[in-house]
Amino acid sequence: MSSREAVNERIRMGGNKELEGNFHHIAFRDGALVLLDQRKLPREETYLECRTEGEVAEAVKTMVVRGAPAIGIAAGYGIALTAACHAHKGADAQREALEGAARTLGATRPTAVNLFWAIEKMMSHVDKSDSAPEALADELLRLAREMHEEDAAVCRRIGDLGAGLLPERCSVLTHCNAGALATGSYGTAGGVIRSGFRDGRVREVYVDETRPFLQGARLTAWELSRDSIPVVLITDSMAAHCMGLGRIDAIVVGADRVAANGDVANKIGTYGLAVLAREHGVPFYVAAPTSTIDMESKRGADIPIEERPGEEVRSFGGVPVAPEGVRVYNPAFDVTPARFVDALITEKGVARLTEGESLDSILD
Repeated sequence: MSSREAVNERIRMGGNKELEGNFHHIAFRDGALVLLDQRKLPREETYLECRTEGEVAEAVKTMVVRGAPAIGIAAGYGIALTAACHAHKGADAQREALEGAARTLGATRPTAVNLFWAIEKMMSHVDKSDSAPEALADELLRLAREMHEEDAAVCRRIGDLGAGLLPERCSVLTHCNAGALATGSYGTAGGVIRSGFRDGRVREVYVDETRPFLQGARLTAWELSRDSIPVVLITDSMAAHCMGLGRIDAIVVGADRVAANGDVANKIGTYGLAVLAREHGVPFYVAAPTSTIDMESKRGADIPIEERPGEEVRSFGGVPVAPEGVRVYNPAFDVTPARFVDALITEKGVARLTEGESLDSILD
């Protein structure tokens, strides 16, 4: 069976298994949030169980689970866990615990707006509900599951819309991981790639390793390989060379937050790719759900940028590669101005930002 036949066979299986990648990385089972520990990929497939909002927050903070949509889903389950854990204490104690959980989860990753979107959605239900504590816990778990399932459907819609923008038999470059591992399933940028491969538009995928945390090398290359989609791994500094040789036909990335004017915050290194794409005439696409759009951030400069520990740069796979104690600047994200984004692909449609279309065209 060829690679494409294998992919299409998984599509025919239907349901939530549609190109999820032969793995389940986030699930709620037996009263626990079960997470594939992405820090240990590709060497180990280890799962962690979270039974409190504190354990969920730690998993988000330490990047056991990462990617804006997946972080939002995890936060939703974290709120539901809190409601269940405190249901026996009465309504007032449960409400106080839920408010504390919202603060704890919201303090984990400041750039990923889906985190705050999910927390707000869960807490809005709390504010409107007059249910008894046990019933409220059940309602919040159902809402978290609905958010999870909705994300999967949203990503498939993004994937199908984005695939139509790709040229036939193209080589796509992607950065970081915006695939199944970063979402409920299927992926945003990864969804565009999967749908494009299914339709015969994507021939192969160039994957930046994405220093310093190596999400491209460890995660994207792993999950695409699991789906039998041809992968070419390159270092971040090779992207310009590959574009200059004409090896890249399109670039597709995800986003952690999109400002009202279309500026995009994504994994550090994305801005450089966008500038290179403009120089080489390569279309640059961003794929993200509308929940990633933050109309309160008027422009990219308003987006808070997380700075992560310097040890991620001073070491490589746990092995020191720099002088001990050397100063490090380690922003997790950069901002790509809207003028470099040929299209923002969402589940509600496509906004061609370089042609002057605003986000209003997909949000109305």
